[in-house]
Amino acid sequence: MKIVFLLHNAYAIGGTVRTTLNLATALAARHDVEIVSMRRHRDTPRFDIDPRITLVPLVDVRDDSPDLTDPEHALPAVDFPVADKRYGQYTRLTDLRARAYLSACDADVVVGTRPGINVYVSRFAPRRTLRIAQEHLRHDSHSKRLRSALAHHYRVLDAVVTTTEADAKVYRQRMLLPGVRVAAVPNIVPAPERLDRDENARVVAAAGRLVPGKRFDLLIEAFSAVASKEPEWSLRIYGGGPEREHLQYLIDGLGLEGHVRLMGPRTPIEAEFAKSALVVSASDAESFGMTLVEAMRCGAPVISTDCPLGPAEIITEGVDGRLVPVGDARGLAEAMLDLIVDEPLRLAMGEAALRNSRRYDPEPIMERYERLFAELRSTRGRRNLTRNRVRAMGWARRRVRRLRRAVNGRRTSIGGTSTARP
Repeated sequence: MKIVFLLHNAYAIGGTVRTTLNLATALAARHDVEIVSMRRHRDTPRFDIDPRITLVPLVDVRDDSPDLTDPEHALPAVDFPVADKRYGQYTRLTDLRARAYLSACDADVVVGTRPGINVYVSRFAPRRTLRIAQEHLRHDSHSKRLRSALAHHYRVLDAVVTTTEADAKVYRQRMLLPGVRVAAVPNIVPAPERLDRDENARVVAAAGRLVPGKRFDLLIEAFSAVASKEPEWSLRIYGGGPEREHLQYLIDGLGLEGHVRLMGPRTPIEAEFAKSALVVSASDAESFGMTLVEAMRCGAPVISTDCPLGPAEIITEGVDGRLVPVGDARGLAEAMLDLIVDEPLRLAMGEAALRNSRRYDPEPIMERYERLFAELRSTRGRRNLTRNRVRAMGWARRRVRRLRRAVNGRRTSIGGTSTARP
């Protein structure tokens, strides 16, 4: 089977790039796998790509690339939806290259990995191909305008795949997609290699983009209560982003210079999690919760806000971690202190985290995708009948409404004429 994944930029660093490469690598053991990158901005990818995978860049934006002087590159994209946040990085040249590639594609399965690219798949991929939209962001994180565009284009796809069952449920409830299978398949998170865990570490770790939604400010506030009771413990925050200066100001203002450090980005992050006693997330929302699984794969217990949508599907409360209410600094502090002072509990949760994280191994996730592909192929006829029946019913309802408006209009006209007579 030939499987094609379409990425925004396979040469960059990002969660979607990493998780797509993990899945592609697992599938490459049994299938012909190709990754198509909409953009190429550097000579080599940031992540290692399995040599069994074919990498195909569509638009080259390196300084010496002839694509930069192509007249179509100076024009805005027409086929890529304007409401997608990446719209500014797409041009008419991207549209044309994507159309040309997909129209001639001989793959059995084509998988898009972001909303705008999924629109390309729905519009240009051959009808004989299984066309799948992966959603790495939550339904509710999309603007109303983008959701409207996606509802129109997703209805011709074979499947929409989310990373959590909670998000799949939202799509089923709020986006009418007859004949489209809406499924949840979590990301692959491979076990890290050759990591020695430091069981004596007195470090709490957190990682992610330094942006408001990750609520590192809340975590720092919570840790101030921890530091006052357990002064030998420290908090290390890994990642970069626009909130760095604000967070450093908060650290200084709370007098936590010796307890909280902004460490900058780290790749891979697992080496740092192995040096940590526990890992904490204070996010307001998560589409999956990759950091939590990465920490569990290192044997670290995890504490997270019970935010939509991923943490509750990853953490088993009281077994391999803790869930606290969103925005609750006191709850975060108490959960951290519970695990800090109770070493046997912390170690037991770490062992459970390592054990439970094996459900994110490549093999079971790959098999779920293979079963999904087989199901989509076997149910294609039935799903098309469902899709066509719903379309016919919609057409009939619109026809009836137009007829009723026409009849009511004539009655109003006749009534108005009759009242005008003497």
